[in-house]
Amino acid sequence: MTFKQLGIIDPILKALDHQGYSTPTPIQQQAIPILLDKKDLLGCAQTGTGKTAAFAIPILQHLYLDRQEDAPRKIQALIVTPTRELAIQIGDSFHNYGKYTGIRNTVVFGGVKQGTQTQALRRGVDILVATPGRLLDLMTQGYISLKDIKYFVLDEADQMLDMGFIHDIKKLLVKLPSKRQSLFFSATMPPPIVELSQKILGDPERITIKPQQTTAEKIDQSVYFVSKQGKPKLLVHLLKNEDMESVLVFSRTKHGADKIVKVLDRAGIKAGAIHGNKSQVARQRVLGHFKEGQTKVLVATDIASRGIDLDELSHVINYDLPHVPETYVHRIGRTGRASASGIAFSFCDVEERPLLRDIQKLIRQDIPVNEEHPFLHEEPVVELAAVNLRPQRPQPYGQRSNSPSSHSNKNRNQRWQGSRKNGAS
Repeated sequence: MTFKQLGIIDPILKALDHQGYSTPTPIQQQAIPILLDKKDLLGCAQTGTGKTAAFAIPILQHLYLDRQEDAPRKIQALIVTPTRELAIQIGDSFHNYGKYTGIRNTVVFGGVKQGTQTQALRRGVDILVATPGRLLDLMTQGYISLKDIKYFVLDEADQMLDMGFIHDIKKLLVKLPSKRQSLFFSATMPPPIVELSQKILGDPERITIKPQQTTAEKIDQSVYFVSKQGKPKLLVHLLKNEDMESVLVFSRTKHGADKIVKVLDRAGIKAGAIHGNKSQVARQRVLGHFKEGQTKVLVATDIASRGIDLDELSHVINYDLPHVPETYVHRIGRTGRASASGIAFSFCDVEERPLLRDIQKLIRQDIPVNEEHPFLHEEPVVELAAVNLRPQRPQPYGQRSNSPSSHSNKNRNQRWQGSRKNGAS
């Protein structure tokens, strides 16, 4: 299957060839014919599957074929996405795929002065990529009208809800023309996302791309049992002793990401953090240093990492395990894109054991336990007492200890260590 066989016009084919794209990904093969027929689409797919091209190429083709000479430019396509990084990436994709079509696009997002963005809007654009807050702000100021929208894309919908954008999305929906083609993409489909999709879409075609098993299988995964206090020391140990070229470290919180960078800095390891509290200029500077190799460690929260264009990561480290198991697959997929393999390390303290169990249930495989690190025995029994738990840590998932809680600490540790050797996770 080639893009030409999908019915893509020559100007776009020329641009795709210039980008080195010849074979469409599974989501592109399924989505492009549906979208060329101007049907609504509900897609469940993660970043890295090629979904940007899946919706950008048909939109560009429609606008190119329908464009009237000398007609004033109006915003006919709107793509709404949660983060600045992802908005910039999508804008770049439209530019690259449409470079021979004459179709013009621009990107608007918060965190920077609006002058450059409003100037581009005044000159006229056909496609607008936007984050919700800045979009509504510029609409209120009169710089943006949605009355001519023919194509609407809501991308990374699950992150929209996580970031609290649901009310902004509802405000946008009432401003959109009822007659339009709508596309809805989300990496996960919990009930709130399904409910939101029903408000946006009519009778959509559905596509689900599930790379969980293939992504997990092609990545070398391992889990390190360690206490919370031992995580910083373990991270420094791995970065200094393992052969790592470029490492993306995931932190659950913004504050945690900053703390990790400070720990690494004290250890003489150059690192940078990106998260929602960083300005756009600061985030782009950190990303630039990482891509140029000035720093080999990038620490990020899940939301900030969406849309980061990093194709050659050697390692992903889950400093904190995510609460949503699908997020784990999304994270480790950053180091195993396309045909490349990758390496993913995960730190797991006693309180995160249930999260690890959920992840292994999702990917349908046990993640190997790495016992070859100096902080293996630093997950003390006292941690269990601190959270008032019985000493069940030695047992593999799904099993409970029948031993009384009055056993000595020595016996507890013996049972725990023995369970590790038997593959407890």
